[in-house]
Amino acid sequence: MQLTFASYNIHKAVGLDRKRDPERILSVLNEIDADIIALQEADRRIGERASVLPRAEIDDTRWRVIEVAKRPRSIGWHGNALLVRRDLEVVSGEALDLPTLEPRGAACGEIMIEGKRLRVIGTHLDLSGLRRRDQIRSLLTFVDECAGDLPTVIMGDFNQWGRSTGAMREFTDGWRIITPGRSYPSRQPVATLDRIVASRHWSLVGAEVHHTGLSAVASDHLPIMATLALIKK
Repeated sequence: MQLTFASYNIHKAVGLDRKRDPERILSVLNEIDADIIALQEADRRIGERASVLPRAEIDDTRWRVIEVAKRPRSIGWHGNALLVRRDLEVVSGEALDLPTLEPRGAACGEIMIEGKRLRVIGTHLDLSGLRRRDQIRSLLTFVDECAGDLPTVIMGDFNQWGRSTGAMREFTDGWRIITPGRSYPSRQPVATLDRIVASRHWSLVGAEVHHTGLSAVASDHLPIMATLALIKK
């Protein structure tokens, strides 16, 4: 079994031209064509935390939202949202709180495909290195305490410049950090802030930064992708 995972900080759908353009973000998602997508900054930060991608327009795509939102107009939790292909069975969705001074969280979903149950977590970590460490520890504790040894993928904007330094050291044996390349800022990327981290159940088939003319202006981040294969026992 192979699945393509993608992570994309959509910057509340505001591009480098300072225009909020949800349709442009959806066009980039169509370019990516991933099976499972973690979005960051998918909801507005004030008021009703409404989604920047209209539900009606998401409904016209090949994906659906894993429901974790606690507000009716939101699609995520603290801006983190998960989209999956419509032919994948969603078992459950859960909003996770992360330790921080500034509100941060994660979106967790469990998915069934070909009789296999998988877990995916999308997150956006703090700017502070100390807080990032605490947040990764919190996510790993959550995974350890969940029932069942499920194949798991954690992805998002980790706000970590070093590929394997700082907070990323919290991922010890049994986790593979996938850093496809430079993804920020989108026009001329220099930083590897966006990552996909896979549990020991997966092998890496390929990974890339999705850098096209459209993605270079749609957000301040470029999307990243990784194709993973489930290892047979």
